[in-house]
Amino acid sequence: MAVNQKTDMRLRRKRRIRKRVLGTPERPRLSVFRSARHIYAQIIDDRSACTLAAASSLEKTVAEAAAGRKKTEKAVLVGKLVAERARARGIEKVVFDRNGFLYHGRVKAVSDGAREAGLQF
Repeated sequence: MAVNQKTDMRLRRKRRIRKRVLGTPERPRLSVFRSARHIYAQIIDDRSACTLAAASSLEKTVAEAAAGRKKTEKAVLVGKLVAERARARGIEKVVFDRNGFLYHGRVKAVSDGAREAGLQF
């Protein structure tokens, strides 16, 4: 069991979502993790169990571009960066995995940024 009830509920939602969401080589999974300060995004092929592209708000390029901005604006930049890296590897379509988080705020901002940069889901 998780440390607190809020985390426990998120992990329950995550398990429910992951029953249906699977990343394939043709359509990998865009997974988002949100901590209190930062946001992380990975594009994962679950069949070969490898990460194809990743980005986070901890990276120097994102941190410099987002200096003094809100966390939601940083999340948009992370979405754009992970989409650019995916497109460089020839990935056009992904399936979105919100990882148990509710689809609003920073999680939604990552998906909006990825869509702006050309990913389809």
